[in-house]
Amino acid sequence: MNASRHPALSATDPELASFVAAEEVLQAQTLRLIPSENYVSAAVLEASGTVLQNKYSEGYPGRRYYEGQQNIDRIEALAVERAKGLFGVDHANVQPYSGSPANLAVYLAFAQPGDTVMGMALPMGGHLTHGWGVSATGSWFRGVQYGVRADTGLIDYDAVREQALAERPRLIFCGGTALPRTIDFAAFASIAQEAGAVLVADVAHIAGLIAGGAHPSPAGHVDVVSTTTHKTLRGPRGAMLMCREEHAKAIDKAVFPGLQGGPHNQTTAGIAVALHEAAQPSFVRYAHAVVANAKALAAVLLERGFDLVSGGTDNHLILIDLTGKDVPGKVAAKALDRAGIVVNHNTVPFDPRKPFDPSGIRIGTPSLTSRGLTAEHMPLVADWIARAVDAAAKGDEQALGVIRAEVTDLMAAFPAPGLPLS
Repeated sequence: MNASRHPALSATDPELASFVAAEEVLQAQTLRLIPSENYVSAAVLEASGTVLQNKYSEGYPGRRYYEGQQNIDRIEALAVERAKGLFGVDHANVQPYSGSPANLAVYLAFAQPGDTVMGMALPMGGHLTHGWGVSATGSWFRGVQYGVRADTGLIDYDAVREQALAERPRLIFCGGTALPRTIDFAAFASIAQEAGAVLVADVAHIAGLIAGGAHPSPAGHVDVVSTTTHKTLRGPRGAMLMCREEHAKAIDKAVFPGLQGGPHNQTTAGIAVALHEAAQPSFVRYAHAVVANAKALAAVLLERGFDLVSGGTDNHLILIDLTGKDVPGKVAAKALDRAGIVVNHNTVPFDPRKPFDPSGIRIGTPSLTSRGLTAEHMPLVADWIARAVDAAAKGDEQALGVIRAEVTDLMAAFPAPGLPLS
């Protein structure tokens, strides 16, 4: 570790410092293609590591249970106003610790245990907290799931409407973790209104694209917007709930005191910085570049014979079914990791394999875009993926080593934002 940048940590706990240093090197030298990961700026890192860590601040600005909140109130109010302005919403709560607690707060605000809730099935691209069985949301509520068409990999909105009218859920979630196509918020809004349901847009993956104008916004269509603040938004690991004014009290009460105690003030500060950065023209360029890179990468992968769920992408994410390559997703993901290309194995719609040993991998372009790679680099990225998957099928470790050296060389030419490495 560079002790001049982390002098106290290096002096106090050199063992832990060595692990941090190793992670800094790993993030700098590898091509990170996990679509839920990104690089935060040095400013976000600094804000997240300030003396705000020392404060306990149960309550909301102007209504705290502890004294000495003069500065904390200003910081949280600033984050809230920036969120409202950036996303065009009436109300924002920036206190949720992460995406799953944020979604739990939505349940607490609007539903009772045993109520029917509707969301995309996890194997189809949904999230655990959208009523999936192994989640608390599937245990405490009656979860019903919609999916995608087998022939297109796309959501069939007529089928969703038919299911919603039959089930009459209290909540409908739209959004997920492995959806490569644009979400039609207006269509979901029409369905929810007809079914008498509260509509929640979980935009954790695409929040940065929405902020940058590279994906349609759910504002004006849905009752509640739930999102994490990292991923494409490039903030710290936190979350936000945004809603119409009529739901503000219910949402705030559900977050605190319903689910949480004091907010993580250092995270709130990092969120405020990230929202400020997301309001700049450079962020708009970044958001559109994320999509352009993903589309370019998808096009080359299709040319190389890869089977992409839905046939491509409209956003930052590509879901690859490796069944035709005779390589399981987990085997491919581990081989790619050894080649310096970081992805995650992932189920694909109608996957015959088990979730921990699925048929697919999930990749995305936020991190490489933050480093400055453009569409002209995507043929090389696709070539690395193709060679690594082929090497995985053959058990060719030498080929993976060659790719890793090539990846390291390119990454050196595109330093990652925020990393304390030259």
